Amino acid sequence: MLYDLIVVGGGPAGLAAANSAYQKGLKNILIVERDKELGGILNQCIHNGFGLHRFKEELTGPEYANRFIQMLSDTNVEVMLDTMVLEINKEHEVHVISAAKGYQVLKAKTIVLSMGCRERTRGAIAIPGDRPAGIFTAGSAQRYLNMEGYMVGKRVVILGSGDIGLIMARRMTLEGAKVLACVELMPYSGGLMRNIVQCLNDWDIPLYLSHTITNIIAKNGRVSHVTVSALDERRNPILGSEMEFDCDTVLLSVGLIPENELTRAAGIQMDPRTSGAVVYENMETSVPGIFACGNVVHVHDLVDYVSAESERAGAAAADFVLSGQPEADAVQIVNGADIGYTVPQKIRISRVAKFADVFFRVRRVFKDSVIEISAGDTLLTSFKREHMAPGEMEHILLTKAVLDKAQGRDITVTAKEA
Repeated sequence: MLYDLIVVGGGPAGLAAANSAYQKGLKNILIVERDKELGGILNQCIHNGFGLHRFKEELTGPEYANRFIQMLSDTNVEVMLDTMVLEINKEHEVHVISAAKGYQVLKAKTIVLSMGCRERTRGAIAIPGDRPAGIFTAGSAQRYLNMEGYMVGKRVVILGSGDIGLIMARRMTLEGAKVLACVELMPYSGGLMRNIVQCLNDWDIPLYLSHTITNIIAKNGRVSHVTVSALDERRNPILGSEMEFDCDTVLLSVGLIPENELTRAAGIQMDPRTSGAVVYENMETSVPGIFACGNVVHVHDLVDYVSAESERAGAAAADFVLSGQPEADAVQIVNGADIGYTVPQKIRISRVAKFADVFFRVRRVFKDSVIEISAGDTLLTSFKREHMAPGEMEHILLTKAVLDKAQGRDITVTAKEA
């Protein structure tokens, strides 16, 4: 069977992309999801704070996902659950396998990749010490606690200050555990300021910046102590600064990685800065007719932005099927000073109707600052900011008029102190 669109992944990105494509006119759509239910990571995020941008109200993760699931329930979008995608290729073939239907090769006119991201593990950061039980990624602990009903520990140290780790500090405290500390390698937090306030400060949980775990000690096969050391400006441990914590559990919140094995295997151009696909203004990848959106492209801090980006990808996939996409020249979006990455990486200005969304992260903390957009020596426009930090994704709109002023030259995004 030939589908108009196959969406790989049934989390918030995939749900939004499928719904958007359906609303734009595609009727023969398939979502392939490896879990036993739709919703993705949102199903284990039982805290509120979702949906303020998209729905103008506070929702829990499952409630947010259910809004999109309900939208799709009124359509004829097909869903394959408990089905693993093994391969995609440039011919728009999707190889899948499931217990119910075995091995299948599905064909589509267009594909949207929305596989999300995964957590870095202990093996990725090489913490010294014993290898006992009691070490979890924060997301794994969240699933155990919120979905499976298992308490993972009673005395906890959290390494890393990503948003999942911050949220789990509060969650573990609410369930009766003692969170002794949150330890961050960098001199700034990797999470949103609101999560630092609500999940650490409100519960008197200390945050140690420029610190890391330098030893894990086990007793009877379980974590019993960890050593935490301060770091110098080169991130080397400072002798004599060691603190020892008596704990039975370590949670790791040390970064997320886009789930891009399928993307790489398909020969799609990748961006080493994001570990995601290089995309155009409509989220199309380097392979015509294959689009990518959500955390598989770059790690977002708000699911509302994931939905908006994915709706744009779904609408573009529908346009690709219904009207085709003529070739167009693209300009590069270049990282200027203190910019970690930009998405999209390329903009086809002739295809932009009113404006292009650009997301980026800065490399350090800024207070009063300005974002400058330039082409060569020409300043195209600028945006003021009161605060920017690496843990908070920035978003700007480049209007058609601003893009036209680039006159086909590459566009540079730069962050400066005001």
